[in-house]
Amino acid sequence: MASDGVLLRCTSEEKNGEGFRITFTMDGVAFRHVDSLLEVPAEAGDRVFMDVLPLQHTDDAIERIRRGVEVYYLRRLTLVKKRREELKLSSKSAKSDIKVLMEIEERWFRRVSEDFLMMRRMTAAYRSLMKVHQQLINKSKALSERERSIQKPLIESAEEQMEKLAVEISEEAGKRYPAYNRLVEELGIYGNLSAMEALAELITYIDGSKGFVKTANLFGLFKAIRGRRKFYDGRLRQALQRLTSSVNGIRSLHLTAKLEKQTLFEVWKTVREAHGRLAIPAQQG
Repeated sequence: MASDGVLLRCTSEEKNGEGFRITFTMDGVAFRHVDSLLEVPAEAGDRVFMDVLPLQHTDDAIERIRRGVEVYYLRRLTLVKKRREELKLSSKSAKSDIKVLMEIEERWFRRVSEDFLMMRRMTAAYRSLMKVHQQLINKSKALSERERSIQKPLIESAEEQMEKLAVEISEEAGKRYPAYNRLVEELGIYGNLSAMEALAELITYIDGSKGFVKTANLFGLFKAIRGRRKFYDGRLRQALQRLTSSVNGIRSLHLTAKLEKQTLFEVWKTVREAHGRLAIPAQQG
């Protein structure tokens, strides 16, 4: 294949719980199936567009990027269903999904970097641990004193693993994102591992080239518009809430959208300045 920016559209589908199979095409006519991104015939200068980029493909995607291939994934999966209906495609096969992807404008795809992929995988692992920890705590409330004492080591083990991973995430974010260490100091969260992890998650997804309104929309902090369906990343909103609670020294129950927006604005402004762009305070409203 010539390395002159050939577009490859790929889609991933889970196969019997054994990982994700990749279906791809170069021309929308001939389709092939592979188990790894490294098997997709892309060279330096080519671009690979995917509907989703599963965590299992992280290492392969990073290797592709290091070889000069641009990798993109769809920002909003709901667009697939919408565009399928517009094209009147009844099939939900991988081939059908690729045909849909080929009709979606490139602005709806996010180009990923090695930094993004590494941090995304680490923060996803942290969220999984946090979920297990919360489940254990919730279940313990219904147990007897003796049963709680038996379960206590499990909770403590989960907490230890969360702390260890949060330290690793914080160190990695400090190496990869110039704004991270500065924000840790400015927000006064040094030593608060949960808040430092949450900040790392936010910085991973904030695009310094985007204005604050678009950034706020990503976190669900929309302006009130009646009749418009709102799409946002709930996991990022939770991370923002954890960070905002720590910064303001309040419980999550007392959070307001105004406080969340203020915290997000500070993070966005610093990230934007680190990208050499002048922040515009008037956009905060």
